[in-house]
Amino acid sequence: MPLYIFNPEHDLCLANGDRNFVPPASALDFARTGRDVMRIIYGDEAHVIVADDYALWRGMNPDVVVDGIVPWGWDLRLKQTLLKQGVDNALLPDDRILANLRALQHRSTVLPLQPHATQAASLDEVRSILKENTRIVAKAPWSGAGRGVRWIDGELSDHDEQWLSRIINTQGSVIVERRLDVVYDFAIEYRVENGNLVQLGYSLFKTQSGVYRYNVLLFDEEIKRTVRMSDEMEQFISRWLEENIAPFYNGVVGVDMLHCSDGTNNVSEINLRHTMGLVAHEFLRQHPDCHGRQFTGKRSEF
Repeated sequence: MPLYIFNPEHDLCLANGDRNFVPPASALDFARTGRDVMRIIYGDEAHVIVADDYALWRGMNPDVVVDGIVPWGWDLRLKQTLLKQGVDNALLPDDRILANLRALQHRSTVLPLQPHATQAASLDEVRSILKENTRIVAKAPWSGAGRGVRWIDGELSDHDEQWLSRIINTQGSVIVERRLDVVYDFAIEYRVENGNLVQLGYSLFKTQSGVYRYNVLLFDEEIKRTVRMSDEMEQFISRWLEENIAPFYNGVVGVDMLHCSDGTNNVSEINLRHTMGLVAHEFLRQHPDCHGRQFTGKRSEF
């Protein structure tokens, strides 16, 4: 049977890149209190733990045969933690696979789908972009939990320059996006299995300054109508994923999208991990009577 790991600190670990990185205590506390979201996807009988509790779980379940591990998302820190807890290395991905996965999660990967964005490797490049687009969003190539995003208007402040310099020095570049007038945030959820891409559905969610707040439980076709998502755009994204992601990755994929006031739909980012959008989609499938409600994944909601 598979063992499921809830590690919502994954984005922070991916951004840091160090296998010995220590995430904030708040992130680890949330992992323990929020792990039931994995059971929404995989069933009430699923064995779900946090990585630091594996040895304890194994001691309480000595006869359970674990033939696979399914985390919220894979990163070096998770692998290192599981190894220290006594997990068989044969159940864990090779470091080269994890390095490739991290490279795919670099925001530059999705730039071919983002005509409104570019990569800048210096402050001068950012200033040049800012002259053409006076309102921009600068993003660290790797970031999580709404961190690593900076909203800039008109010109760079001293704090902007310090932030940009730090990101460029530590991660090599920043991604600069022309500010869009966003009406809806939504996502298309997929699964990749042995090179085959399967679309699972849609999710609609609310953010504030780039930070996830909640999902709105609407059915797939309802979301698609709301954001006026065309079949052509949907097929274009699927083909790109089939060519650029599916050959190199197994697991769930979330493509975050922005529906703007001019009627366009724009790719925001791709997540090669589980997402709250997928959790919300599965929750509504199981509980259609909850249609229209806000959903944050808290246990009280299910």
